[in-house]
This record gives sequence, C-alpha cells and structure tokens, in this order.
Amino acid sequence: MPEPQRMNPAAAMAAIKARLDARGLGLPDRGTIDDAPSPDQPGHPEYHHRARAEFALTRWDAAVPPRYTNARIVTDPVINVWAQQVAANPADARSLLITGTTGTGKTHQAWAALRMVAESGPARYEIIATTAADMYGRLRPGGSDAGTESGLNRLARIPLLLLDDLGSAKASEWVEEITYRLINERYNACRPTIFTSNYPGQAPRDEKGRVLGPGLDIVLGERIVSRLMEMTDIVAMAGHDRRRQQAA
Repeated sequence: MPEPQRMNPAAAMAAIKARLDARGLGLPDRGTIDDAPSPDQPGHPEYHHRARAEFALTRWDAAVPPRYTNARIVTDPVINVWAQQVAANPADARSLLITGTTGTGKTHQAWAALRMVAESGPARYEIIATTAADMYGRLRPGGSDAGTESGLNRLARIPLLLLDDLGSAKASEWVEEITYRLINERYNACRPTIFTSNYPGQAPRDEKGRVLGPGLDIVLGERIVSRLMEMTDIVAMAGHDRRRQQAA
C-alpha cells in the first residue's frame, strides 16, 4: 500500500483556514500584535534614559551646596559645548578653566554645567566638588586625609572633578607637589575637570615682557600650568562682583 503523502504544515493550516472561511467560520484577522514596550515601560530606551538622569540628578543634588541649587542655565557657549561633550563621551572631553575676578559667576556656571551633564542621563555619574583650600586642608599633615594616599588618589580618579578657587592657597613646595600630582594624573588619564580661578592662566605682561599682575603660571609654576593650558578650554568671565550688587 503506498505511503500517504504528507502535506507541508503551513500548507495544511492554509487549507484548513480556507475551508473554515468557506463555511463562514473563519477567525477575524487581528493583524500584527505590537508587544514592544512603551516609553513608560522597562525595555524602552526612553525609560532607561530617564532612570539614568534621575539617578545622576540625585547625585548632583547630594553634592551641590545650597547656595548653588538654583544653578540651572549654562550661559557661556564654551561651557555648554563642554557639558555636551562630557555627556556624549567623557573619555574624549577636555577640561575647563573658568577664570575671572571675584563674584563673576564662575562657580555658579560650573555647577550648572555639572547639572547639564546629569540631565543627559549618562551611563556613569560620579563627581567630587571641593575648593582648593579645603582640598589642601584635608590632605596636609593633621587633616582628615593625612598620612595616606587615598584622599589624593580619590580626587585624581573620580570621573568628574570640580576644583574651585585654584591658586588661592599660599604657595609652598608641598602645595605645588600636591597640585602637580593631581593635575598630572588627571591630565594623563584624560579625566574631565572643571577648574575655577581668580587668576588668568598666564600673567599679563607689557610689551617688554614685564609682569603686570599675577597669573596661575606665577602662582602655581610653569610645569603645572603647562599641563593645565593643554588640557583645558579657557573661559574668561567678566563683570562686576555680583555678591556686592545683591547686597547693595
């Protein structure tokens, strides 16, 4: 007896469906079911972007001093571009040196830039913010981080660092060594940093080369400033002391 021919499963299903349709018993065509997650559900890129941004903003809120919690808007285009570059790929981003006299808004812009990075929802958001005076105070003999390398290493290796008022400490061999080691480590590792300072990078000079005022090259030394100038984009902020204007 010859073996019965077997119908292809797909063809068999099509034949069954055709017979049911002919008798009016066919099921309605429901079309393609879209089971992709919505933007409010895990698995959707927008959902995870918001989650990362919320986490980063929580860290920003924990680090920012109360004085700068309203730092929301980046007004300088160079600082704006820097924040976008850090958000896109911190390994390729440069650092910033924001200079200007007292009260011109340097620290406010620095915190606004760090918030802008947080709002972008980066994959990693770890920051330390400190003034130069506080940093030296913790690291010097008798300070909270004295006697170990852990404090300096933490500052050197944190993904994002804000070092405020660079050049404000009294010059000494110890201050120069700590500053050099910190900047050199971050320079070599290409870790983005925001520096602020009341001094310009290079001291102003007249046509004969005579120094007309202080600069970081004089305050910190050439070997430090050489690295600082190469690793940073410089933003010079001008204007009057806003603190005095607000107090008037």
